[in-house]
Amino acid sequence: MDHNFLNGSDFVGITFWIVSIAMWASTIFFFYEGMRVSAKWRTSMVVAGLITFIAAVHYMYMRDFWVATGESPVVYRYIDWVLTVPLQMVEFFLILVAAGAVVSGGSFWRLLVGSLVMIVGGYLGEAGMISVLFGFIIGIIGWAIIIWEIFRGEASQAAASKESVTSAFNAMRLIVLVGWIIYPLGYIFGLMMGSVDANTLNWVYNLADFVNKILFGLIIWNAAVKDTA
Repeated sequence: MDHNFLNGSDFVGITFWIVSIAMWASTIFFFYEGMRVSAKWRTSMVVAGLITFIAAVHYMYMRDFWVATGESPVVYRYIDWVLTVPLQMVEFFLILVAAGAVVSGGSFWRLLVGSLVMIVGGYLGEAGMISVLFGFIIGIIGWAIIIWEIFRGEASQAAASKESVTSAFNAMRLIVLVGWIIYPLGYIFGLMMGSVDANTLNWVYNLADFVNKILFGLIIWNAAVKDTA
């Protein structure tokens, strides 16, 4: 592998570059559109832009690390996730507030803590600091906290009371339920079973980040535009 430039046959490296550029483009879009929507939605749009901005910066480092070493950028990826995933969870709380729903700070903290438990557990297992199985269990517990809160908990009940955000809330929680399933599956097949190689895991994770982060922001943008019109 060329240690300075991207090889045209390096499919995984190409996906790192594509996602990096897509995240930068999305950041510009979300920040710009945030100035055009109603004031109550601007915080949500700024956070959507911050999510893709943080991801864009980390994907620049991840793509360079991959091109230079051919190894998985585990540390960079988890730093990205530990920053962006909690922000995505905060978005659930922010859109409810924007719509005028009554939701307590407890919902905010459950979503935040659940996301941190999920990411930290996964990292500790993948980095070999604890057993892979124990890391997986911790991560699943964090994910379960999130799923409960957005499907059965206070956040879900608040969204059901506000028609203006029900559609967006439902779409966002489907991303968390369905779109995020790729991450624990990658952990199982890549680390616990060893049946998927690093190349496959990286391009699948890249595709998942591309869809989950950008689509998440676009759903919020769509709700903001509709409410502003």
